Amino acid sequence: MVIVIHQTKSTENAFLYNEKKVTEKHASFFHSLNTKAINPFFYNNSHRLKEFTDIEKLNPRIKNKCLHISLNPSTGDYLKLNDKTIREEIDEFMKHMGYGNQPYYVYKHKDLERVHFHIVSTRIDRQAGKKIKDNYEYRKAQKFIQELEQRHQLSNKTQKEEAVFKFSARSRNIKQSLEYLFHHLNQIDSINSKVLYDEALKLFNVEIRKSGRGHIVLVTDGEGKVIRYPIRLSKFKEKPSFYLKEKSIMEMQRKITTENEPQFDLTKKFLIELMRQIRKKNQEMNIRKKSRLKIKKRKFKR
Repeated sequence: MVIVIHQTKSTENAFLYNEKKVTEKHASFFHSLNTKAINPFFYNNSHRLKEFTDIEKLNPRIKNKCLHISLNPSTGDYLKLNDKTIREEIDEFMKHMGYGNQPYYVYKHKDLERVHFHIVSTRIDRQAGKKIKDNYEYRKAQKFIQELEQRHQLSNKTQKEEAVFKFSARSRNIKQSLEYLFHHLNQIDSINSKVLYDEALKLFNVEIRKSGRGHIVLVTDGEGKVIRYPIRLSKFKEKPSFYLKEKSIMEMQRKITTENEPQFDLTKKFLIELMRQIRKKNQEMNIRKKSRLKIKKRKFKR
């Protein structure tokens, strides 16, 4: 079990993030407690948000009002605990952290490989109007995890589960990462047709579509729905094979010696290694950017 305390200042932003996930059917309403309505999910999101805004009006001077926590059980832990037990444990966790009397909503997310849960509440005490003490939150959360694992005999080993690495709406350095992906796919000899290249891109939730006289590169949700702003193919320095100019395509086709297309298969091992390299490349680029900024600052001081 992994518990993450998100550093979110705005309660409204955290609330709307989870509500949007429900609207997009990537999450569902899971649990609530201490709310004015018996079933707050029966009403609209404005009614639910008012639960927090009314409390936070009691102390507008506090900046960090939001409590946004995610609980991430492993696949094995989730199967062992089940939804009913998780609801009970979330209530115990909120008491343990000092928020047992606060109103809160719990959302069940399914947009990753593992099911996980988000809790949204406010740090302003509903009765006193003061900020609830948040000292040693990380230690408190870790202690709760240990007790939870003992209660339900969960494994305390960090399980390295195979993940499906795909581009998403939250992917960073998207243009550079896509160029790196194109570069590696261009090196694979077995991808010897445009159809195979498109199939390879789809494994990463990437599509290339015709737009006017050119093409655009899109990140999708895996079902064709666009989730990132499209980028013109002409903007990329490293362009994908089979979308180059005719002369380049002809040169590429001369290299193909077999008439029958070989079976193409990107294994999970290949996907993991490729995305690991993309992430490493992004980290290197970020380090170089920070170094350039430091040099600029030194020059400015002089």
